[in-house]
Amino acid sequence: MKTESAVKERYAAGAQAQEAALCCPVDYDPQYLKAIPDEVIERDYGCGDPSQYVKPGETVLDLGSGTGKICFIASQVVGPEGRVIGIDMTDDMLEVARRNAPVVAERIGHSNVEFRKGRIQDLSLNLELLEEKLQENPIADANSFVEAEELAEELRIKAPLVEDDSVDVVVSNCVLNLVSKKNRRQMFEEIHRILKVGGRAVISDIVCDEEVPEELQKDPHLWSGCISGAFGEQEFLQAFEDAGFYGVSVLKFDKEPWQTVEGIEFRSMTVVAYKGSDEICLERNQSVIYKGPFKKVVDDDGHTLERGYRYAVCGRTFEMMKGEPYADHFEFIEPREEVPLDEAGEFDCSEFTIRPASQTKGFDYRETTGASDCCSPSGGCC
Repeated sequence: MKTESAVKERYAAGAQAQEAALCCPVDYDPQYLKAIPDEVIERDYGCGDPSQYVKPGETVLDLGSGTGKICFIASQVVGPEGRVIGIDMTDDMLEVARRNAPVVAERIGHSNVEFRKGRIQDLSLNLELLEEKLQENPIADANSFVEAEELAEELRIKAPLVEDDSVDVVVSNCVLNLVSKKNRRQMFEEIHRILKVGGRAVISDIVCDEEVPEELQKDPHLWSGCISGAFGEQEFLQAFEDAGFYGVSVLKFDKEPWQTVEGIEFRSMTVVAYKGSDEICLERNQSVIYKGPFKKVVDDDGHTLERGYRYAVCGRTFEMMKGEPYADHFEFIEPREEVPLDEAGEFDCSEFTIRPASQTKGFDYRETTGASDCCSPSGGCC
């Protein structure tokens, strides 16, 4: 089965005329739809609304942007200080999106959306730039085919479609399952590559509760219809973890299936995953306490944290846990005397150990104080 060809053909047709069964219905915030032409809304397909998780001022990239509905919604959310990039490989979809971009810009009062042609599993290769070069030197034989491959690799390096560490949030709405299984690891690694440190991926896609039989996977119509290529529920989360993401969480899980095929339930799920820092782990005498509600938890690096204990962590982990999605679950304890970065030694992150309170305060700390007023009626902290 030629997966990519089947997807391109079906979505090209979907750009020309609405196909109601191409994906499951989604309710979007009507205030954002007012500025978007009906043509875009009717011919854009998805299974969720990741745009509701973007923030003002962010740079957003939409994978498989289609006719641009999610991009045009995100454009309004991020505002004139933000930026939105749509990536799609289907010319018919791109034509509708680009033609309507000036219309939306005029209605909302700012222009911050652009659409680029590329494959979501290869966000380095600008397909339109490659096409321009190949028109000058068409592929006519084996030698020119090899030269075209070398050209593509050169373009990935010198003129990437999306640069490293350039995006605050990557969103996607029911397209990752359309990519062939052999290219999926690369796809998740590409998402990780283009995100800034601390950035996140918010992905809505179709998952299944049982493994899809091989005979269904070979059906091009079911594959292009978001059935055959659906991720297993745990498989979807694991793909983010394998690509180096942390804090992988389920934001939305549809209890009712969108479709059931041969007893297998297919439903929409929205996941968020974060890109961490690769800074050196430094010892700055910082600690965290896991507050609960579970007796113990295991982090993405395999460390076990029991409720109520002070755990020694490196400066990088300390800052990471102070952000999303961890902050509400921890107390953060700084040492009485800050350890400057230029004086900090390397921290062994191979395991978490209990940090004595005396180390946080300083082993020579012997101060005795009177009762504070924090628990008095006027203190206000209790």
